[in-house]
Amino acid sequence: MSELAKITAETRTAMSKAVENTRRELSTIRGGKASPNMLDTVRVDSYGQFMSLNQVAGVSSPEPRLIMVQPWDKGLIPAIEKAIRESDLGLNPSSDGNVVRVPVPQLNEERRRDLVKVVKKLAEEGRIGVRHARTEALHKVKKVEHVSDDEKHHEEKDIQSVHDEHIAQIDELVKHKEQEVMEV
Repeated sequence: MSELAKITAETRTAMSKAVENTRRELSTIRGGKASPNMLDTVRVDSYGQFMSLNQVAGVSSPEPRLIMVQPWDKGLIPAIEKAIRESDLGLNPSSDGNVVRVPVPQLNEERRRDLVKVVKKLAEEGRIGVRHARTEALHKVKKVEHVSDDEKHHEEKDIQSVHDEHIAQIDELVKHKEQEVMEV
């Protein structure tokens, strides 16, 4: 494999990671119904250390409008409630001493529009990751020695087409997420 082909392969991998990260981030934004991944970004203060909620409790969604959090240590229930309440998800958890129930309210029009803005912001961060990978690759291509300018130019075109492909994937993710969020 030539040095230029390696650069393109590394770039494709970096861009795919940016798209996958965007997909993961978008999955935490709730659409019309409750989903356990909505709480993936919640960090709980567990004995002086902040941990992901799914590391200290089992998270499930038994009903379309309810998320249940089953902590492995009952002593963490107040910390879990506090972490969910203070997250920017707009959720109000309650507990019965054994499990934390998180009712997911119906989204109003204003909240939907706010979530679409968040979706667009996350998508832009993903696009920036893809662009950064392209910029890095183009810089590496320029530094390659013992290769003709034509080959370099051809490789730059390949990198641009990989870039366009990944940007289109992010745009598609955003389109689907916007439809999901705006659906009543």
